[in-house]
Amino acid sequence: MTQNETLQPLNSMANKTARIDALCAQAKILPVITIARQQDVLPLADALAAGGLTVLEVTLRSAFGLDAIRLLREARPELCTGAGTVLDRHTLAQAEAAGAQFIVTPGSTHELLQASAESDVPLLPGVGSASDIMIGYALGYRRFKLFPAEVAGGVAALKALGGPFNEVRFCPTGGVNAQNLKNYIAQPNVMCVGGSWMIDSTWVKNGDWGRIQEATAEALALFD
Repeated sequence: MTQNETLQPLNSMANKTARIDALCAQAKILPVITIARQQDVLPLADALAAGGLTVLEVTLRSAFGLDAIRLLREARPELCTGAGTVLDRHTLAQAEAAGAQFIVTPGSTHELLQASAESDVPLLPGVGSASDIMIGYALGYRRFKLFPAEVAGGVAALKALGGPFNEVRFCPTGGVNAQNLKNYIAQPNVMCVGGSWMIDSTWVKNGDWGRIQEATAEALALFD
């Protein structure tokens, strides 16, 4: 981080963009985690961390999401834990209160983008079109999640969007997997990807944490 960045207030867009860049560089892959059982939280996080993923996106798609974030912040402070599937201002406030270190949304509304612009917690807003990007761009956002990536045009869309939005970087999520990962990360406007293929629900249900660790390591090896 440069001296200028350290002088920026926490809720400045420049500061939050720099923090998003740093966590995406650390993450490479943002694992999209949905907790079905409370007892899975720590062993799943430990398996992902052992495989090399230390930045975790815990979605709020289940009743256990907020509690999982609180638990990870308390019991695994060395991990960077964020909240995904944040849909509105109320959910944003809940995620922040739970201790989320970053926020990810599947789409964008002006209300949510504005609320996050006033927050200290960095947001990676979801977009699926040039119009979506322009709404966030007008408020100072330069980092977005392309979702659902494959449905929204995948690699071809990223190439096309790179022309008019040359300052923008993306985390494509939705349909990204071990087979197409290299095509995504080869794009200059991709900073990391999101996915859940290394968290097979059967492995989680059976407590096969070793298999999750192995799949995670295999996924990260594709970056070499």
